[in-house]
Amino acid sequence: MKKSVYKNGKNLRFGYTTGSCATAASKAAAYMLVHKKDITTVDIMTPKGWPLKLSVVDINRSDNYVSCGIIKDSGDDPDITNGMTIYAKVSFSDEYLLTNGVGVGTVTKKGLSVPVGQAAINPVPRQMIKEHINEITNRPIHIEIYAPEGVELAKKTSNPRLGIVGGLSIIGTTGIVEPMSEEAFKDSLEIELGMIEEDSLVLTPGNYGRDYCLDHGVSENRILKISNFVGYMFDRAVEQKKKKVLFAGHIGKLIKVAGGIFHTHSRVSDARMDLLVSHMVACDVDYKHLKHVLDCNTTEEAVNYLVEEKIEEVFDLIVCHIKERLEKYTFDAIEVEVLLFSMDQGLLAQTSGVNKMMETFHE
Repeated sequence: MKKSVYKNGKNLRFGYTTGSCATAASKAAAYMLVHKKDITTVDIMTPKGWPLKLSVVDINRSDNYVSCGIIKDSGDDPDITNGMTIYAKVSFSDEYLLTNGVGVGTVTKKGLSVPVGQAAINPVPRQMIKEHINEITNRPIHIEIYAPEGVELAKKTSNPRLGIVGGLSIIGTTGIVEPMSEEAFKDSLEIELGMIEEDSLVLTPGNYGRDYCLDHGVSENRILKISNFVGYMFDRAVEQKKKKVLFAGHIGKLIKVAGGIFHTHSRVSDARMDLLVSHMVACDVDYKHLKHVLDCNTTEEAVNYLVEEKIEEVFDLIVCHIKERLEKYTFDAIEVEVLLFSMDQGLLAQTSGVNKMMETFHE
């Protein structure tokens, strides 16, 4: 991977995801199975639109299968999977199958993007693998993704807590790992904030709030994705004399702010279910529902349960508390309104002034 980016006075190299490794290994093994000859490199196209040419290692073949590996390169981004080898074993089959072997986890709890019982290979890598296999053959094949080092490495991740057992997840939405230290990331966000000339804007941890606001006519120039750095970016917004902020995002991040947590990375703070349950208590929800939600694996699973049980008033309380926390955090220097989302249910709740604030974005 030769692409790099200059950040914070350093030239930092991009890497590629475990999803790209699994795709490349699958394509290479399929090619060798079909054409009955070894290859030393394999080309894939990432969802980001960047092509990769990766070296193929540890080729093993028999009459019935071919396996090979791709070494993970995270570039200059800190990542525990850097340098590990991700393998694919490919054989002809009666139907297309994508399974996991040693070191790649299995999903055992609800609320993740992969159903219970399936290999912890996320949707984008699954699609990448299938598309690249289709370039090689139309015959149905069985692909097994495995990574022996993943058994131990997974113990250093959140996978066991999430109910992913036996190994790592195969992940990546763009296929590319972008190098970014936390301080460099924050510096770049501060610069982007300064480029928004208006004193009213949208801050969002990720894509949910961004996409909603874009769909409702808000200019992309007024929307800033701030990742986990909620407190830091509200401090910078005060310094830059911003007056109004629409804070929009997924409940898994925003629920933490309702509890006064202003850095939302899961390794820094993970009190999602505790905070959700505390808001349910404030709404006088029956104990059996509290116990159920506390045992949920993800906020997505909990939200679906609350909607099914018609306990949606809790979402209204959450957005009010997020607004209160942020306005108190900024000593009322910024007027805050809040939009709250989930993946499955979409818009969950909003504070009373959202529509009026949205109108100011069109002026």
